[in-house]
Amino acid sequence: MLLLPHLFSKKAFNNKRLINRMLSSAKAAFQKNEYFEPSKPKTMKIKHTYLLAFLTAFAAQAQSNGEQLEEKARRIHENVITIDTHNDINVDNFTAETNYTQNLDTQVNLPKMEEGGVDVSWLIVYTGQDELTPAGYKKAHETAMSKFQAIHRLTEEIAPDEIGLATTSQEVRDLVAQGKKVAMIGIENGYPVGTDIGNVKKFYDLGARYMSLSHNGHSQLCDSNTGEENDEWLHGGLSSLGKEVVKEMNRLGMMIDVSHPSKEAMRQMIELSQAPLIASHSSARALCNHSRNLDDEQLQWIKENGGVVQTVAFTSYVNTEKHNAFNAAANEVYADVGKKIGFKLLERDEVRAMKPEERQAYYKEYRKVRKLALPKVQKLKEKVPPVDVKDFVDHIDYMVEKIGIDHVGISSDFDGGGGIEGWSDASETFNITLELVKRGYTEKEISKLWGENLLRVLDEVQAVAERL
Repeated sequence: MLLLPHLFSKKAFNNKRLINRMLSSAKAAFQKNEYFEPSKPKTMKIKHTYLLAFLTAFAAQAQSNGEQLEEKARRIHENVITIDTHNDINVDNFTAETNYTQNLDTQVNLPKMEEGGVDVSWLIVYTGQDELTPAGYKKAHETAMSKFQAIHRLTEEIAPDEIGLATTSQEVRDLVAQGKKVAMIGIENGYPVGTDIGNVKKFYDLGARYMSLSHNGHSQLCDSNTGEENDEWLHGGLSSLGKEVVKEMNRLGMMIDVSHPSKEAMRQMIELSQAPLIASHSSARALCNHSRNLDDEQLQWIKENGGVVQTVAFTSYVNTEKHNAFNAAANEVYADVGKKIGFKLLERDEVRAMKPEERQAYYKEYRKVRKLALPKVQKLKEKVPPVDVKDFVDHIDYMVEKIGIDHVGISSDFDGGGGIEGWSDASETFNITLELVKRGYTEKEISKLWGENLLRVLDEVQAVAERL
């Protein structure tokens, strides 16, 4: 009877693996007559019947609890405003012929947002870091403008009845109330600002409501976290122009994003800014030691500043060991499949060294290879577990415990390298809410994580701008 005490634990009712193990053990015990007294056949028959009935009722109760949990999660997911603060875009997907009204081979589009219950997507104006020269700034500015124009085409020409552009929290709430999806604009890398601070106002007027001053590589505005690898820095934090840009963003009401800048640049931004900051897509460095994540000291800075950290579902920032193990195994599959169609799989550093247009073309072919290799990769997961939703929510748990529920949010980095098992695209977004419910988060807490914290910071940043 060793298993019976465990039948009454609360945890057991929500643990399918435990239930199945117990039922299997009970079946084996019946066959060996371990639960009965052989000398009393009538007693044995009665005990057999009662135990079977009990185990059947237990299994039914466990299934019922699981169904109730999912029903609760779906109700919460429907009620809260769900905001994903970082989704990259390709301008080729914003044309009359090819666009987000179609279920494209992208991680984010309107059909996937609808299926996954995503209300708000921050579409990203990203430019890769290149030379700090007039020619480099000019090209970066052109790239940024093409992405601004693409987003405006989506909301004004392609699908104005389905999605609208928001620049304030009230506009978000109004669009959601109308049954529309919401687009917001974030800038990843201040490189296209060039040396003309007037471009910050230009981008603000086009709808940008947050900007990171750097990406992978030092910009003219600040140092990047990537300098940590070789301890090589350009500015020692913020440049003189970068400091002026921080002030201008405060004046306008644009959130400052600290996800890519160096730790020292972040410290200086917090010291200089009169408004709270955000980390649009970063996780906890204590759980995954990557320079793109925030250490405990940085998390504390965000808390004291009143900002928010948007936990990111990027496998190598969530669990490096699992990411590396699965990636190595999956890359063997991709290389084999790619070889058959003339595609060569490159190392990450080789891809980073490419020109932006070359990198874009590479990833386009890479996505084709991944699609062809999908059946083999799915089978691979049985042997080498990938980074999943539970690993991701571990970061949320950690940061909530460390700095409080009011300073943590959620992001995916979809179409920019993000995605984990169970949240591989926008259509699977409900799985995050379900895991949060399983871990005991209330509807109010989930509402904060999914969007209210971010909207609060946006309101505060815009309130500061009104006072300046």
